[in-house]
Amino acid sequence: MRKFATNQPGRLEDDFVVGLYHKSKRNFWNPQDLDFSQDRQDWNRLSTDQQNVLLQLSALFVGGEEAVTLDLAPYLLHVTRNGSFDEALYVATWTFEEAKHAEFFDHFHRKVVGGTPELALLHVESWKQIFYQALPQAMNALQIDSSAVAEVRALGTYNLIVEGVLAETGYRAYKEVLEKQNLMPGLRKGLSYIQADEGRHIAFGLHKLSKLLFDYPQAKEALEDVLSELIPAAIGIVREVFAAHQPMPFDIYEEDFVDYSLRQLQHRSEVLQRPFNPN
Repeated sequence: MRKFATNQPGRLEDDFVVGLYHKSKRNFWNPQDLDFSQDRQDWNRLSTDQQNVLLQLSALFVGGEEAVTLDLAPYLLHVTRNGSFDEALYVATWTFEEAKHAEFFDHFHRKVVGGTPELALLHVESWKQIFYQALPQAMNALQIDSSAVAEVRALGTYNLIVEGVLAETGYRAYKEVLEKQNLMPGLRKGLSYIQADEGRHIAFGLHKLSKLLFDYPQAKEALEDVLSELIPAAIGIVREVFAAHQPMPFDIYEEDFVDYSLRQLQHRSEVLQRPFNPN
């Protein structure tokens, strides 16, 4: 007979994870509610070089958001197989939020850029290494391998590299370009919602990784392998995007973003080095 967590009196729950689930509900937003009318006017006033930079950035984001939406499904199945109802609640909202993020960028392309250009042409090689190969491989491995090592590889790839380094560095680029020049209020508003969502995703990933590394210290080597494999690709994305736009408009500089990427990773690594309290 199947056992349901909701039928069990006095069941154990992870209060941190349940708290993230409730916060997701309280912070609901709808991409269709955003007004892009001013964004369209701002876009039309940009130079071709400026448009090309923003288009490549949004192309990498929309492709990445679609990828993480699709690639998260094995993790939801993984936590349900483990009987973790509290985690299933949160991962379900997490998946929904990633879908909204992809919808948001697609909506931006349709309303502001004007249609959906062949965005795959803007996917640089290091980005392909992560989103065409490393991410789906790590997440899909959970369908046949439910070990702590496989879960650490999956969350390390997803939360530390994709969200903790790549997405955060992308938000920094948008901030440097859009906020300083007071451009595209609709895009900026949506980005603020997305960054708040991603903050919860990263918080869950760090929490779960800390728990896994506490319970299975041998999995630390798997996390180190993920980082050594993917940090060069993460930095490569920054370098390849800058190389594609010379001279780079908006007065932004490659080394600033490389340094920022590495600081983001260092910050998350320091969190994982703190003692984990299982209670």
